[in-house]
Amino acid sequence: MNKTFNRFFSTLLLACILPFAAGAAAKTWTLVSPDGRIKAEVSASGKVTYSVTFDGKVVLAPSEISMTLGDGTVFGSGKVTKSLTFKNNETIPAVAYKKATVKDVYNALVLTFKDCLVEFRAYDNAVAYRFLSKARKTDYMIESEKVELNFPKDWTAWVPYVRDGKTFEQQFKNSFENYYQHIPLSQWNPERLAFLPLVVDAFDGVKVMVTESDLRDYPGLYLNGQGGSNLRGVNAPYPKDIEQGGHNNLQGIVKTRENYIAKVSAAPRSFPWRIVGIFEDEKDLTNSDLTWLLGTPADKSADWSWIKPGKVAWDWWNDWNLYGVDFKSGINNETYKYYIDFASKHGIEYVILDEGWAVNKKADLFQIVPEIDLEELVSYARSKNVDLILWAGYKAVDKDIEGVFKHYSAMGIKGFKVDFMDRDDQMVMQFYEKVAATAAKYHMLVDFHGAFKPSGLERTYPNIINYEGVAGLEQMKWGAKEYDQVTYDVIIPFVRMAAGRMDYTQGAMVNCTKGNAYSNNSSPMSQGTRCRQLAEYAIFEAPLTMLCDSPSNYMAEPECTDFIAAFPTSWDETVPVCGKIGEYVAIARRKGNDWYVGALTDWKERDLVLDLGFIGSGKMTVFQDGINAHRAAQDYKKTAMDLPIDGKVQIHMAPGGGWVAKISR
Repeated sequence: MNKTFNRFFSTLLLACILPFAAGAAAKTWTLVSPDGRIKAEVSASGKVTYSVTFDGKVVLAPSEISMTLGDGTVFGSGKVTKSLTFKNNETIPAVAYKKATVKDVYNALVLTFKDCLVEFRAYDNAVAYRFLSKARKTDYMIESEKVELNFPKDWTAWVPYVRDGKTFEQQFKNSFENYYQHIPLSQWNPERLAFLPLVVDAFDGVKVMVTESDLRDYPGLYLNGQGGSNLRGVNAPYPKDIEQGGHNNLQGIVKTRENYIAKVSAAPRSFPWRIVGIFEDEKDLTNSDLTWLLGTPADKSADWSWIKPGKVAWDWWNDWNLYGVDFKSGINNETYKYYIDFASKHGIEYVILDEGWAVNKKADLFQIVPEIDLEELVSYARSKNVDLILWAGYKAVDKDIEGVFKHYSAMGIKGFKVDFMDRDDQMVMQFYEKVAATAAKYHMLVDFHGAFKPSGLERTYPNIINYEGVAGLEQMKWGAKEYDQVTYDVIIPFVRMAAGRMDYTQGAMVNCTKGNAYSNNSSPMSQGTRCRQLAEYAIFEAPLTMLCDSPSNYMAEPECTDFIAAFPTSWDETVPVCGKIGEYVAIARRKGNDWYVGALTDWKERDLVLDLGFIGSGKMTVFQDGINAHRAAQDYKKTAMDLPIDGKVQIHMAPGGGWVAKISR
């Protein structure tokens, strides 16, 4: 963390060449966004509180922040000895992201206390703050952190409660997959935790998004309501006793915890950013850069050119279920060679070997089942211009992180999908960073499954190519009747995806209308139409994107398969077109000269006019719901047309439907 802290002070030194003010006489400071519409009032009279307004209307009433150390020291208490304001305006190149460059424009306020600093930043769409510690004589503990979010009214919120567990301790073990409850803040169940991001419906259509970034060597933040319109932060305490167990003996089960949330070294360091995003138009939630911007930048001296985003032919969702072949499909070389051939034919960059290639319940990645010859598969895939990624459970990787990545990198494996962490306390957060750093050392990608939402580490280590933290299409293997996946699909672009990339795993070729989908592990299906599945490749941000279905099903649908197999997975530009949380969404993304535009609706049949005038002219290839898609969800129609001169495109979507187009200029 010393590098982070030193970089911060380097920024302050650079700020000296910009207009700034320093002093400590005031007890209240006003920080204004570059466009002047957002104002944060910061008070430090024995304690630090802040409030936020947008166009003069209160978004956040005074809310207290602090950090309490094990020795009783409270960061954020006492007198301010110095204050400093500065400005930042730069454009940052991005690696494997939804746009090629990102603008970083903000005004900042830094308050210096005896033991710490507090930095606030005001963007045109957010206020964020973080604590920074000064050097101390000895290592110490963070006993607790106070995070208050005092909203001025009983607004409604999109709340992702932790799915299971009665007590907070039980809820600290979770996979960060859940559906949303749209409820007034006052109706928050005080016994439930919710994970981030959270979106609140404020005044005049304004949305407030709460999340965090630069979450390094520190536990993640949950929110809890205790009545009224006020929320408070909760962090998982540091694990004391952990037993290996859980799914196939691959998880770490916390048995007891300490009475503090984090261990901290005596060296100065920064703590995570707490972010309050403010979006006048809710469609802009789908294109937020806040989490990425506030993450620690990647090492500029490092070579990241080896990172290759792409699509993955995936085995697990379709249960290795092939037909029309002359061998028994399953976890064996014949099956994976078939997946490799399929990927090669369609220009799909990767094939994943999901759970099953290593001996079950051993948590040992060097014990491979006899049906698999990995070296032969790597060689075969290389001859077909395809690369391989391996699935691995948390405890299997944690046994020997260096050895695992060194060994499999030398073999030619290009990455790991690491699963079943299912926690975000400080100990497991250290695991995330060690995995990312070690994988980067050996030029390997990481897809964190069984994971929390993106929180900035993907900027620090761009080889973190995806995160789960989403109730994706895998839910249809076991919960199709209970879950409304279609409505969820038009919530997550505005809420979960506001934090960044998500491993949703779309691409089902068996599609069902409302009420007809049912759980089926070996032959799963999706809710909604075929075009919905196609459009999700444009809607969902995922630099590593699965084609979840069986190669056999894809080869039976060559027109759709060719279309999605050619999709880019990282982009030069992203433009939100329109949207309303829980109802519909449309997003346009550009790669080179080509634009890809997708739209989704809920279970309501919907007509929209998409204003694509920003694209200019172009030839459109369109996949739209067929005339009978409301009763036969796989019905679709492919057409070709010119983009209208005025850029206005009228689209129709069936219930649970979608629309997608490629526009070539």
